[in-house]
Amino acid sequence: MAAGQIAYTGQEIAPAVPLWLNKGDNAWQMTASTLVGIQSMPGLVILYASIVKKKWAVNSAFMALYAFAAVLICWVLLCYRMAFGDELLPFWGKGAPALSQGYLVGRAKVPERVATEPLYPMATLVYFQFTFAAITLILLAGSVLGRMDIRAWMAFVPLWLIFSYTVGAYSLWGGGFLYRWGAIDYSGGYVIHLSSGISGLTAAYWVGPRIKSDRDRFPPNNVLLMLAGAGLLWMGWSGFNGGAPYAANIDSSIAVLNTNVSAATSILVWTCLDVIFFGKPSVIGAVQGMITGLACITPGAGLVQSWAAIVMGMLAGSVPWVSMMIIHKKSSWLQKVDDALGVFHTHAVAGLMGGLVTGLLAEPNLCKLILSSNTRGAFYGGNGGVQFAKQIVAALFVIAWNVMSTTLILLVIRLFIPLRMPDNQLEIGDDAVHGEEAYALWGDGEQYDQRKHGWHASEMTSPSPYVNGARGVTINL
Repeated sequence: MAAGQIAYTGQEIAPAVPLWLNKGDNAWQMTASTLVGIQSMPGLVILYASIVKKKWAVNSAFMALYAFAAVLICWVLLCYRMAFGDELLPFWGKGAPALSQGYLVGRAKVPERVATEPLYPMATLVYFQFTFAAITLILLAGSVLGRMDIRAWMAFVPLWLIFSYTVGAYSLWGGGFLYRWGAIDYSGGYVIHLSSGISGLTAAYWVGPRIKSDRDRFPPNNVLLMLAGAGLLWMGWSGFNGGAPYAANIDSSIAVLNTNVSAATSILVWTCLDVIFFGKPSVIGAVQGMITGLACITPGAGLVQSWAAIVMGMLAGSVPWVSMMIIHKKSSWLQKVDDALGVFHTHAVAGLMGGLVTGLLAEPNLCKLILSSNTRGAFYGGNGGVQFAKQIVAALFVIAWNVMSTTLILLVIRLFIPLRMPDNQLEIGDDAVHGEEAYALWGDGEQYDQRKHGWHASEMTSPSPYVNGARGVTINL
C-alpha cells in the first residue's frame, strides 16, 4: 500500500503512514527482530542439532523448534502484556491478548524511564520482544538435552514463560519495581542469560542426568554445521543488542560495535587458555567463548565505551572458562547436576558478570542516550556505587525467582508426566522418541546388510552378483 492511502483497522479509518511513524526506526526494529529470530530459527536449531551426539540431533532440534512456536502463541495471547502491560503486582503485569488491530496499529508505548519513545506501531514491539522470550526458553533447553521427556518439555515451555520469564521482564524492563528503582539490564544479561542459566541448572537437577554412556562421551555429530549455527547466533546478536534502544540511533550503533568487539575478544582469550592448559585450540571452546562474550556485553552493550567492551570480553573469555574447566570439575555438587551444554557457565556466569561490570563501567553520557535518569557506573564516581549495589540486588532477585519458579513448575509437571525419558529410550535416542533419525546412514545400531547397503543394492534380487563393500569385488550368492 502506497503512502497516503488509508488502512482499515477494524475500528476506524487511519492513515497507513501516520505522522508519528518513523519509517527508518520501524524498518530497523523489524530487521533487528528478524535477526534475533534467526538466532533461534535456524541458529540454535542448527547449533543444538549438531553439537550433540548423533542419536539426539532430531530431539534437540525439535525442542528448540517447538519452543519458538509455542512461545509466540502464548506471547500474543497473554504474555506480552504480562511483561510489558499495566501493573498487576510490582513484579508482574496484567495478562491480556495483544491481538486486536486497534491495539497493534497504535503507537508503541514503553515505560517512562526510556529516553527515546518508539516511533512505530505496537505490532513491531510485540514481535521484537517475542524473539527475546523465545530465545530464553531455547537457551534453557541446552541444559536438559538428551534426556528430558518431550511431553514434559511441551508442558514446561508455556508454564515457564508465564510464571518465570514475564516476571523478570516486567521487573527489569516493563516498568516493574527494579526498573523504577534504577537497575540496569540493557538487553537481557539478567532477563535472558542469568535467568536461562539459573533455570537451566535447576531444571537439570530435577530432570536428572543423561545415561552414563552419554555423559562419558557426548561428541558433536557435525562440527562444521555447529559453526554455522554459532555464526547465525553471533551475527544475529547485532539485532539482539542493536534493537534495544527502540530506534536506529547513535546508541544502537555503539551497541552493535561493542557486541562484536566483546565476542571477538572473548573467543581469543578462551582459545589462548585452551592452548596454554590443554595444548591445542578447541572449536567447541571457541564457540563457548563466543557465547560468553556475547552474553557478558549484553547488559551494558549500549552503555559502556568500546575499551570497556574489550575488558568485558577478556573477563568473558576467562571467568566462565575457569568456572567450567576448573571449579565445575572440583565441585561435587556441580558434577552431580548434568547441565548438558554448560548453560550455567556460558549464560548465567557470563550474564551475571556482565550485569555487575555494567554497574562499574556504565558511562554517564552513553546512559543519557537511552535512560532518562542520571545513571553512571561506580568507575565514574557520583552515585555509581549505588548503581553497583542495585545491580547486585537485581541479580539476587532474578536468581531466587528462577530457582523457585522453575522448581515449582517441574514438581507440578512431574505429578502428571515423567520429567525424564525411560532408559530404553535414552539408549536409542531419536528413533525411539520421534521415529526419525538425523542422517540416513547405516551403522547407528543396525547391522550391515549387504542387500541394503552394498553397491547397487536397489537393483539386486537374490541370488545375484553384487559388490561387497569395495568397488570391483563381485560375489555370487
